[in-house]
Amino acid sequence: MILHLYFARRFLFSFFSVMAAFLTILMLVDLIEQVRDFEGLDVSFAQMMQIVLLNAPTAISEILPLIMILATVALFVSLARSSELVVTRAAGRSGLRALLAPIAVALVIGIIAVTMLNPIVAATSAQSERLSELYRTGDTSALSISEEGLWLRQGSSRGQTVIHAERYSAEGGILYNVTFLAYDREGGPVRRIEAGSARLIDGAWSMRAAKVWTLRAGLNPEATAAEHATLQLPSTLTQERIRETLSNPHGISIWDLTGTIAQLEQAGFSTKRHQVWLHSELARPLFLMAMVLVAAAFTMRHTRSGGTGIAVLVAVLLGFGLHFIRNFAQVLGENGQLPILLASWAPPMAALLLAIGLLLHTEDG
Repeated sequence: MILHLYFARRFLFSFFSVMAAFLTILMLVDLIEQVRDFEGLDVSFAQMMQIVLLNAPTAISEILPLIMILATVALFVSLARSSELVVTRAAGRSGLRALLAPIAVALVIGIIAVTMLNPIVAATSAQSERLSELYRTGDTSALSISEEGLWLRQGSSRGQTVIHAERYSAEGGILYNVTFLAYDREGGPVRRIEAGSARLIDGAWSMRAAKVWTLRAGLNPEATAAEHATLQLPSTLTQERIRETLSNPHGISIWDLTGTIAQLEQAGFSTKRHQVWLHSELARPLFLMAMVLVAAAFTMRHTRSGGTGIAVLVAVLLGFGLHFIRNFAQVLGENGQLPILLASWAPPMAALLLAIGLLLHTEDG
């Protein structure tokens, strides 16, 4: 038990060391990108650093498999150089038993990544996008799905407009049974529009069968209401932005993802991408465990046998290959070319079995 705790502590030290190094590099690169993006705009260094810090959890989540591989490589290369693995095996413990502690730590890290890091990434990425849009355009837009339908918010120099639609057609980009409620800069309602349908074209909403009410103090809205066969309303939104937001599950916490999937299905949207993302996140602990086993299969040997550099390179390249296959399978699942469960769970399971086979071959020949 003491030996397992020792290996677990060493592995955690390697993991956090590698993560700190990568996080520093990624934040510096992101800061340079932010400086380029906001060049010529009135954005302070503190505001750019705020966006960089908000992007940090997303960066860590994306490179977590790479961090796991390098942490495992660093651990076992260190143990091999100090001959601790030789002493452990001489004491009667097999190499596979020495892996129990790193595997358990990887499993715990994977569970934390799914249950805690995923909601943090969803919140920080959404806030980062809002701040970036605010600094660039001076205003923000929002989109959400609920049981009542689709909700949008767009902004301009004159105020905000809240949009509600009962249904959305992704093929034609048309909102049905739409209500527009416009607010001035002070936050008071100034106009209400109801339309049978609305389509976003050329920076404006093109509405059909629209009725407009002017909302002013001391004025009867119904008495001054006007009906229009067609009506256009300027908009800062785009069809690409709406489709991307609706089809992007990365900004949704895993705890809210099942409810969001149900709401999207009720509203008539495709949820394959959301379902693949949900199952892929649930399978993440298995994939991180596979990364530990893959790295250990090539580095659990004494340095005197030579070829340590080649072994480390092969382990990292194999890890990258498995990560690429996992992402490729997810794309096939999102496009409907693979069943959702197969696209999400087959790559982690295959990686895990491959790593176990490599380890058994290494240990038992």
